[in-house]
Amino acid sequence: MNLRGLVAVSGKPGLYKIIGQNKSGFVLESLDAQKVKLVVNLSTAKLASLEDITVFGQDEDLKLSDIFERMKGTSVPDPKADGTTLRTYFREVAPDHDEDRVYSSDMKKIITWYNLIKDLPLFTEEAGTEAEEATAEVAEEPVTAEVQEEAPAKKASKNKKKAE
Repeated sequence: MNLRGLVAVSGKPGLYKIIGQNKSGFVLESLDAQKVKLVVNLSTAKLASLEDITVFGQDEDLKLSDIFERMKGTSVPDPKADGTTLRTYFREVAPDHDEDRVYSSDMKKIITWYNLIKDLPLFTEEAGTEAEEATAEVAEEPVTAEVQEEAPAKKASKNKKKAE
């Protein structure tokens, strides 16, 4: 499973794919059907890469990608189900999770994320493939906009008048 380039943005619902970078932050595209593009300023918003997210465990933290792998092929409950149903399901897919520190809201979020990405091609590809390297290259390239330089042209005409 290749989760590189997928992020959750604090204060925004859903998941986003990093498609570029500019001076102040990242250019993101939502993974839902609307494909909304937005620029996230790193000074005002926090990005959490799905590749780096972990869930509290009894002995050690559990990687989100491992939980997603265990969710494949299972009957995933509705994220709006009651807490007891979600807890029962999480005992199956993440048996070592810390039940005191993993809340039903966390489980709802993980199930919602799983439902968003389960049909994407990157969900079935292995981490470390060429596609991952291409995504990393796109994320590292700065996004720049072409700016017309009218100001220098005006200065040149003013300097020319002064010389006459």
